[in-house]
Amino acid sequence: MSTALYDKVIFGPVHSRRLGLSLGVNLLPTDNKLCSFNCIYCECGWGAKGVKPRFNSREDVHALLSAKLREMVADGTPPDVITFAGNGEPTMHPEFPAIVDDTLALRDELCPSAKVSVLSNATMIGREEVRKALLKVDNNILKLDSAFDDTVRLIDGPNGDYSVARTVERMKLFGGQLIVQTMFLRGTFQGMRVDNTTEREVEAWLQLIASIAPRQVMIYTIDRDTPAEDLEKVPVDELRKIAARVEALGIPCSVAG
Repeated sequence: MSTALYDKVIFGPVHSRRLGLSLGVNLLPTDNKLCSFNCIYCECGWGAKGVKPRFNSREDVHALLSAKLREMVADGTPPDVITFAGNGEPTMHPEFPAIVDDTLALRDELCPSAKVSVLSNATMIGREEVRKALLKVDNNILKLDSAFDDTVRLIDGPNGDYSVARTVERMKLFGGQLIVQTMFLRGTFQGMRVDNTTEREVEAWLQLIASIAPRQVMIYTIDRDTPAEDLEKVPVDELRKIAARVEALGIPCSVAG
């Protein structure tokens, strides 16, 4: 299926299903994906192997973001949210903490009502400086697509050593100041059945959600083209049933179908 990279450092604004009018910040290359995951549902497509890591400079991000925010404010359309996303995992940037500080300062100066969000796969939260930076933003949205390592390896394709248990323990270090985001989907990939909506999957995932105790959970399903072809969107009524089970734990849960 057709997928696409973000070809700019600052992109949008776009109307996000979960966040409102969102101005995107891409810290990764504009011509290839750079990520610690290789998700079968990623709208940016597959990650290329053997690509040398390259990041957009802190100075360029600051200058371009400043210019775009000033333009939007002058037009009377400030963003609801400034979102770190783009072509891969933003927290991989070696100056991620400093860029977060720059962004918060620009937000406070130019559009103080806007929120700052980070969409992250949580692979870098073992680094204290990354955790501290994420705790500064309004919405640190961390991915947990399954309670089982085998399912994560199938759906998310993590690079190197990945452990759900280790990731969950690191999520607990946020003391509830995080949002957990989960993609639910079904289908087949490389001859294997993909389905993290089974009762076994959902029950185990709910147990982890209860232990993490985030301030919110966001669940969603496929909305755009995916690199793996045989994937299926989960009906919104099924997502709402899962959300009701999250809310029974006392945790707010939003649904994007």
